Amino acid sequence: MIDISGDCGDYYDSEHELLQSHHNNHRDRLEDIWRVHMIQAEIVEGFEALRTVEPAVSILGSARMKKDNPYYQKCVELGRLLSDNGFSIVTGGGGGIMEAGSRGGFEGKSKVIGLNIKLPHEQAPNIYQDLGLNFNYFFVRKLMFAKYSFAFVFMPGGFGTLDELFTVLTLIQTKKMERFPMILFGSDFWGGMLDWVKDQLLTNSYISQKDLELLHVTDDPNYVLKEIQSIYRRLPEGNS
Repeated sequence: MIDISGDCGDYYDSEHELLQSHHNNHRDRLEDIWRVHMIQAEIVEGFEALRTVEPAVSILGSARMKKDNPYYQKCVELGRLLSDNGFSIVTGGGGGIMEAGSRGGFEGKSKVIGLNIKLPHEQAPNIYQDLGLNFNYFFVRKLMFAKYSFAFVFMPGGFGTLDELFTVLTLIQTKKMERFPMILFGSDFWGGMLDWVKDQLLTNSYISQKDLELLHVTDDPNYVLKEIQSIYRRLPEGNS
């Protein structure tokens, strides 16, 4: 596990301190300057550590998923299938679905990368990683997911999973990222959200039909593999 989050003492070691630092005094201004340097260092070290991992697929989902959950088992199967077909697996590096995707990838033929985040609870690194990185800042970690993955699979999850999904959708909608489908695994889980997206966002013209078509729902790991292979073939490196 590579800890690129640094050690800057009590004031500079977490996003919590950054987001609470809103007082306009000399001490806080100095602390913010140090935080900028720490954020910059975390980005640079992340870029350096991850520059050789492509082609990579991110598998995202709940850290709270239990091993006896059918989605955990399906995610292990999916991770192994993608890994055996030449795709590196990127997860959040922790437990639950992150562990399942990492475990499947680790049992396969390709590399597994864990992008861990320092939290006061929940997030302990899983053991199924060829390369593990520790981040202090969520937004730096999300940058690494977006920069080094050419496809995303979203398993069932909570606020963090939804945040990651809608972040990538927004980047694609605003043309900050290339357009490619988001694969939502688990029709029972995602069906209600998709109904709401259609009934509220699409009906009120807050999104377009083209935006909605980015969301592909499945319960079949083999469908995921075919979709990802199709996405990869459209990339310049996929045709080389």
